[in-house]
Amino acid sequence: MSDQIIPTHTCDYDVAIIGLGPTGATLSNLLAIQGLRVLVLERDKDIFALPRAVHFDGECMRVFQTIGIADALLPNLFVGPGMKFVNAQGKLLIDWQRPTCIGPHGWCASYKFHQPDLENALRERLARQSNVDVRLRHEVFALDETADGVQLRFEDTSRGKLGRATARYVVGCDGARSIARRFMGTELTDLKSHERWVVVDTMLNAPRPDLGDFSIQYCDPARPTTYTRGPGNRRRWEIMVMPGDDAAQLSSADWLWDKLARWISPADARLERSAVYTFHSVVANGWRRGRLLLAGDAAHQTPPFMGQGMAAGIRDASNLAWKLGAVLRGEASDALLDTYESERSPHVREFIETAVQLGSVIQTTHPELANARDCEMAEAIRKFVTPQPKLGPGEWMDDASGTAGHIAPQPRLNDGRLLDDVAGYRFALVALPAVLEACPNLPDEAARADVALFVGEASIREWLASIGAVAVLVRPDRYVFGVAHSVHAVDQLLEQAVLHQRTENA
Repeated sequence: MSDQIIPTHTCDYDVAIIGLGPTGATLSNLLAIQGLRVLVLERDKDIFALPRAVHFDGECMRVFQTIGIADALLPNLFVGPGMKFVNAQGKLLIDWQRPTCIGPHGWCASYKFHQPDLENALRERLARQSNVDVRLRHEVFALDETADGVQLRFEDTSRGKLGRATARYVVGCDGARSIARRFMGTELTDLKSHERWVVVDTMLNAPRPDLGDFSIQYCDPARPTTYTRGPGNRRRWEIMVMPGDDAAQLSSADWLWDKLARWISPADARLERSAVYTFHSVVANGWRRGRLLLAGDAAHQTPPFMGQGMAAGIRDASNLAWKLGAVLRGEASDALLDTYESERSPHVREFIETAVQLGSVIQTTHPELANARDCEMAEAIRKFVTPQPKLGPGEWMDDASGTAGHIAPQPRLNDGRLLDDVAGYRFALVALPAVLEACPNLPDEAARADVALFVGEASIREWLASIGAVAVLVRPDRYVFGVAHSVHAVDQLLEQAVLHQRTENA
């Protein structure tokens, strides 16, 4: 799609993004791939040099693959084998196994990472894009509607200089205290989980295989605690704040080492960072108002018990970027942007609600309730499987197989390449050879619709056979747009793609 002509407008930029954390940097890269003019305003001078998020999944890795940084990330990642919930006596309550082999996405299911490594890779990629203007130490303080866009007013805090710029759309990727959300007047739906925890990141002096590779949720009512392994010698503990704790001591080295003594001592590691967080569970009720949109923590916040906080923001960026591109190129009306919230909100809400449920297991601090929990779960170890929610209603066509609205697998093609690399950032139609035999004009029709066509690949035939389909249309964010169960239905699928891509002025 990058060879298409972008319509000219009076605005300085096509999209302005507030915030250059992982969500904002991912969205900026995906918009840059499409040739859009992007302004990024970030209030801080540098990347936060210490860990925050520590986990992303195979779906996120596909987004990083699309951006072109997956191979650069790989050497610094650790493949996570899963998570175990144990009670105060060490008895296993919940077993959440994550396969460590390459999965359906073409990547592993779970990666542990160091957030500054990811942010550096995303920013380095952005620096190569001539159509992206990144301004650090720029704090936005006003958003004003214009005739065909939004005027942003901001301060360059390095010089105390005020400035302004216009963009056709503005996306607030500016975190839990989002100024964009404030200007939109969007309220948050509270999912009723707000607990304070101390997050402690450490660097081991030497390998400690006895600590294990699995994340452990210690469901001890006396002091719920989480352990998770990071890449290399990085280890994290999350310690629940209890009613009797002295708030002034929570970040002191003495308090922290006392709580970590079960696992490590100052002779084993150094404290890299500690911070007191309140783990919130909220979803914004309104991710779009006209030309203003929200993504990442500005739109939703989750407790960390599934490791899906940052991943949700990456999914937001992946869902929104191609839709903004289609609207800005004149290929779709801006009503397409309404499908962003309608698709993503139910999806992310399922992850948040599941995290709240898992949190209720570990955050039980009343001894009698903990005993009742242990007795109830003693009958059988609960095997937990990662949810695979379907998108909410939006830009996809439901089908009897239930495939549409789910993310598509990424098979490896006959020549060894991964499908996403060959398809590029656009729609893709995968089909059985019989479809091409019945529709010899299909390659020309796909080319006119700017749809990548894959026919005859062994891995694709296997997938289509498993869902009883002859063809599947996949969106640029790799979610399934629609499924054809007969040759005759393929034309309808492609017609929908053509309608989606057709310019209103054509």
